[in-house]
Amino acid sequence: MLAKPHHKKVTIKQVAQAAGVSTQTVSRVLNERPDVAPATRQQILDIIERLDYQPSALARSLIRQRTHTLGVVIAGLRYIGPSRTLNGITTQAEAMSYSLLLKKLPKFETEEIEPILNDLLARQVDGIIWAVPEIGSNHDWLHQQLPRSPVPIIFLTTKPKTNRSTVSVDNYLGGRLATEHLLKEGYQHIGHLAGPLTWWEAGQRQAGWRDALAEAGKLANNNQWAEGDWSSQSAVAPFKQLLKQYPQMDAVFAANDQMALSVLQVAHCCGLRVPQDLAVVGFDDLPESAYFYPPLTSIQQNLQELGSTAVQQIARSIEASRESEDIYQPETIWLKPQIIVRESSSKIQSYKSSTKET
Repeated sequence: MLAKPHHKKVTIKQVAQAAGVSTQTVSRVLNERPDVAPATRQQILDIIERLDYQPSALARSLIRQRTHTLGVVIAGLRYIGPSRTLNGITTQAEAMSYSLLLKKLPKFETEEIEPILNDLLARQVDGIIWAVPEIGSNHDWLHQQLPRSPVPIIFLTTKPKTNRSTVSVDNYLGGRLATEHLLKEGYQHIGHLAGPLTWWEAGQRQAGWRDALAEAGKLANNNQWAEGDWSSQSAVAPFKQLLKQYPQMDAVFAANDQMALSVLQVAHCCGLRVPQDLAVVGFDDLPESAYFYPPLTSIQQNLQELGSTAVQQIARSIEASRESEDIYQPETIWLKPQIIVRESSSKIQSYKSSTKET
């Protein structure tokens, strides 16, 4: 079991300060390196004894010998997001000569955190990437029971946490970009087809939609949105209901491209022209989105970059931790999405197409 930190435990930094040397020098003494002056070595050993400093055996072993292996905990590979993120992790890890030890959870919610971490640590990974999306309360253990880890841990697709390193796409910004684009195009009644709102990402996209409307003086009411579960099939009934409860709707922001595909199909079956009668914007910018009919405007989030950034960031943390048991400074990294405008939401593009047809 991982040892939980004692609030009064002496740190390597305190030893270094008492000796008037750097933490790197203390680390060299602990690891019996020869490049320390005898007098300095003895001074540090005396202070270690006086302060009753007890270095972590696991941390010392990691300093002496690295495995160049990263632990990756992931779930939901049937979804596009986690699978593309993992692809980014594997590609960057290979480029940086890291091996991966993969732990695939059978579901997003788990309370067996310590056994997972202990198993990875027993295999002496240099760092851990927790790539499980934040859904409902499945990350509450971060505040309640996560013990101190002797190696860096970085969390993906989650809201920032105190004292935890995170890398996430700015989903809130993505929701704003989609809505602000539609407003700029002149659409007045913009609905939203949300993803499952237990997902942090779906909630952030909806919040961006709400706030962009509010800033334009248009309050979003409950009749202006419906909820799917990310799949194309799940979007059909909610979108049909949205058409009934919000009949003046002239544009819709779908929380992902798969649901947007169903929006395009249902709109066609209902005799609605896109974008003349109904503009559509998706989220993800799947490679297939450019070949939807009409081509789909979408918020591009680079999940390959998300995984790649996680590997680069944890590699920096590993290097920083090699010389000190204080390990690393937590950091929050936001990746900025961008909007890719195509025919499904552009009145100008639609006018050009109509002109060519006539």
